[in-house]
Amino acid sequence: MEKRAHLSLPLLVFTANVLALLGPFSEAAVSKGSFDDNFSKTCPATNFKTSADGQIWYLSLDKQAGCGFMTKQRYRFGWFSMKLKLVGGDSAGVVTAYYMCTENAAGPERDELDFEFLGNRTGQPYIIQTNVYKNGTGNREMRHSLWFDPTEDYHDYGFLWNNEQILFVVDQVPIRVYKNTNYTNNFFPNQKPMYLFSSIWNADDWATRGGLEKTNWTKAPFVSSYTGFVADGCQWEDPYPACVSTTTEHWWDQYNAWHLSETQNMDYAWVQRNLVVYDYCQDKKRFATMPEECCLNEPSTCVT
Repeated sequence: MEKRAHLSLPLLVFTANVLALLGPFSEAAVSKGSFDDNFSKTCPATNFKTSADGQIWYLSLDKQAGCGFMTKQRYRFGWFSMKLKLVGGDSAGVVTAYYMCTENAAGPERDELDFEFLGNRTGQPYIIQTNVYKNGTGNREMRHSLWFDPTEDYHDYGFLWNNEQILFVVDQVPIRVYKNTNYTNNFFPNQKPMYLFSSIWNADDWATRGGLEKTNWTKAPFVSSYTGFVADGCQWEDPYPACVSTTTEHWWDQYNAWHLSETQNMDYAWVQRNLVVYDYCQDKKRFATMPEECCLNEPSTCVT
């Protein structure tokens, strides 16, 4: 693998001359409340635990049940991040998900932004899958390997979402950029507010080697842990909060949040060369006609 020379970015978004814009990375932006101040959980009490100060949350999966939580608030645009430490050892079949969604269920008209961490056999690399949904349609999967072991320590996973682009960010490194380029297919989620969710669940029908590796329940419970929740965005208020307009009053809706910086572009290019495992825009067997955003962002994929 090519040596990574530029993976130590300034605190997301932007070079030193715009650090004043980086509100969500200040200490004040990290949630100080307990888990119950920010989230509602959906799992048996036995599958959820917190640290004594309420700042670390442990979700577990066993053969009887998984576990999940969601924010009590909805947002439309902003910066949203969480520090996760994933299940270690033999986690084949286990999926830990961290995502944004417009509904508290997989509804047929949902918008959604996904991080899914696909479990593995001991010693095999973790794969991170991202996806974008608009009005219930997804099929925009990308898969990346990681440049660290996500089971050994906490790492930061975040979404930067505005009307110009969606960034999927790992430890301040953009691994995926989804631009709003006025697609005629309108495939850019920018109209509906979203909750933030996380969950751990059994997906051994597809998650590890296409379902060939099944969950080893003798290793249960499988535990993922979370801390450092950050939400700096437009909190939804009916019928329509002023902050969703492109007013540039917030750092996440200013010019420097609409584009990658020079340093970010270098890191993003390194990720594209070294860490991409699967890109739907390269899958001509799956798509007889490539999705429009593939042709606009990567014209070579649509050349016949």
